[in-house]
Amino acid sequence: MRRLLVPVFLLLLALSMCESSVLQDMCKSVAAGHPSISYSDCIKTFQADSASATVADERGLAAIATKIAEKAANATSARIAALRATEKDARRRDRLGVCAEVYSDAVEQLGEAADDIARGGDEATQDAVTQLSAALDAPGTCEDAFGEADDASPLAPEDDEFTKLATIALAVAASLSPPPSTATIRN
Repeated sequence: MRRLLVPVFLLLLALSMCESSVLQDMCKSVAAGHPSISYSDCIKTFQADSASATVADERGLAAIATKIAEKAANATSARIAALRATEKDARRRDRLGVCAEVYSDAVEQLGEAADDIARGGDEATQDAVTQLSAALDAPGTCEDAFGEADDASPLAPEDDEFTKLATIALAVAASLSPPPSTATIRN
């Protein structure tokens, strides 16, 4: 019995190491390419979704990262709606309106990115990268709406968190794409 358990244990350990190595390698790559994202931030982000522990490839990680970013965008949208509902100052409510619009767009863009990632293929992956890049604009636009009026943004923590999550999703999705081919110039 004991002899049977050792090979089973070693097999499970090897499978676990292979699966986690994809995540670890991806987070090392994300951290190396984005100084604002640490390796530990990347790992913690994926730990928010238990499915990431069993994902064996980058496409699965891209889908999970996009889902996590979409969830954060939805939560920020809900917070914006609550702030707008209680805001008495019309100009500040307008600034929150800008944030509501860009986060609503981000939620839609992240949903489309998730669909593109699931569809697979080079063109769909490029479409996902485009959608993720567009969604990543939401926090900056929201912060700019307050900054231009010299008004402290009540959404700065959410904007920072979403920027981190969307950056991770974008980096993982971009890793799925082959590098752009260089066109040959003919005379």
